[in-house]
Amino acid sequence: MLSSSASRFFLAKLRAQTGKSQNLRMMSTMTPPTPQKKREDRRQIHSTAVHKADAVAEPATKTAIVGESSSSLAKRFQVTAEVTVSKIFPAGFGWQTASIVAANNFGFAPDTLNFALTTGAGDAIGVFGGHCLFYGAKKALVDSSINMTSEFQTGVLLGSAAFCSGTAWQPLVDALQGANLSFAGVFAGTWVGCGIAFYAGLRAGRTILSGFLTHIREPTYENSKADASLSVVIGGATGFFVGTDAAYLPDQNFLINLVGIKDGTPDLVGCAIAGSSTSLGFLTSQSVFNIIYPAGKCWND
Repeated sequence: MLSSSASRFFLAKLRAQTGKSQNLRMMSTMTPPTPQKKREDRRQIHSTAVHKADAVAEPATKTAIVGESSSSLAKRFQVTAEVTVSKIFPAGFGWQTASIVAANNFGFAPDTLNFALTTGAGDAIGVFGGHCLFYGAKKALVDSSINMTSEFQTGVLLGSAAFCSGTAWQPLVDALQGANLSFAGVFAGTWVGCGIAFYAGLRAGRTILSGFLTHIREPTYENSKADASLSVVIGGATGFFVGTDAAYLPDQNFLINLVGIKDGTPDLVGCAIAGSSTSLGFLTSQSVFNIIYPAGKCWND
């Protein structure tokens, strides 16, 4: 028999040999990576890398959107300026001229239907004539592609709507002032009332004129939205026109120093002031629309 110390030595050595063989077996079960596995690992690592094109795609898209938005805004203000020069100033000038003719030449009192119809006609002539003259000059000097037949028919449509708002202006102002409203009340009421009259004229004009004028579109839901936004700012022009009446509550008239037509003002100067008042109202209200309206939703897009 082995001694106890020899037995312990033999058992310890046996355990060491057994543990070593187990470790070898565990290591042998770990399969080395194959070439295919290495390629897959490389693809996974490669797929997480940031591509330069991807890194600049989002900023480039944002830049394009900002550029497009700036271009759209600039176009809106360009159209606003053209409309002011070609139609809004002539509308106020024409209305005031017609009021002088109605009172001095025809003897119509301001509170009569004949006076209202005469001033409405002056408003319409100003819009139609100004539109055709402006785009005729633009065609001759700047853009030969302008279709004057189309512009003529557009002038007819806008002139018919201006006749409605121009005719409504004096009776509406008389009614509001007769109700002893503040200047602000007359201003706001005229804005709303004449805006509605202009919109009604546009829709009626589309209904009637589209039957025989090929460049005028019939009334639809889509153009009703454009007509409505235009009518709101036209209402603004007529509201500012109230400021020309320097006799009604002058202490409340916040426009009197800008566009007030006082007694003794020469007729021609008064007509120019009237055109300036409608221009100021249109530019003010339309500038707000140009900024806040979503792209493609306003009448001048």
